[in-house]
Amino acid sequence: MLIDTHTHINYLEKIAEEDAVRNATENGVSKILVPGASPDDIDVIPALVKKYENVYGMLGIHPEDAKNWNDEILDKIRNNVKNNDKIIAIGEIGLDYYWDKKHKEEQKDIFIKQIKLANELGLPISVHDRDAHKDCFDILKEYNKNSKVVLHCFSGSVEFARECLKEGWYIAIGGVVTFNSAIKIKEAAKEVPLDRLLLETDAPYLTPVPFRGKENQPAYVKYVAEEIAKLRNISFDEVAESTTANAEKIFFNK
Repeated sequence: MLIDTHTHINYLEKIAEEDAVRNATENGVSKILVPGASPDDIDVIPALVKKYENVYGMLGIHPEDAKNWNDEILDKIRNNVKNNDKIIAIGEIGLDYYWDKKHKEEQKDIFIKQIKLANELGLPISVHDRDAHKDCFDILKEYNKNSKVVLHCFSGSVEFARECLKEGWYIAIGGVVTFNSAIKIKEAAKEVPLDRLLLETDAPYLTPVPFRGKENQPAYVKYVAEEIAKLRNISFDEVAESTTANAEKIFFNK
């Protein structure tokens, strides 16, 4: 069985949410983890996870929404976590200097606040890091005290992966690894130890081959696993078993 550790099924446009959940189950995906991104998601995701037995949620504000931040969001997240045992992580949080170069300091500020909240609640962190590797690394190293860290949709070099692994963090790889041009990600997928690797789709974005150009969905996480198995010259089952065990350990304390 597989676990899609990061998928926005609430953002699907061409595939019905319930169809995406059913397709995932039929394709061997046992659990689906849906991260928060916008302030609206803090209300949407707790309701979403109650609808489906195998869907779990994270809550957090994506760096692109730094400009919409207010500190009441922390209390809303805290209350939802305390009242819903299917909210299992803080995310996706982090830094994005690709899309938003004007609010770097605001991004850093809310990243730190949400790391501290995760520490307070004893929850893992799903980190969005795009074109901000050094700042993300430095902030996590300084401010994270006790939360497990997952670098979602990893986009760094093998050298950066090694530094993150030294800190005890986990690397999540998605559909980009199936792209012919994704040399760095393929190298990372070969190098990261299996006991530190996770799978994701980041649906509806970054659809893997052979469905590139269409809307992504959790069922397609199996193509990520297949590509990693091919790159490492190991079996699909070995990738599935290791990455599922890692996700169970991080998010479900198993």
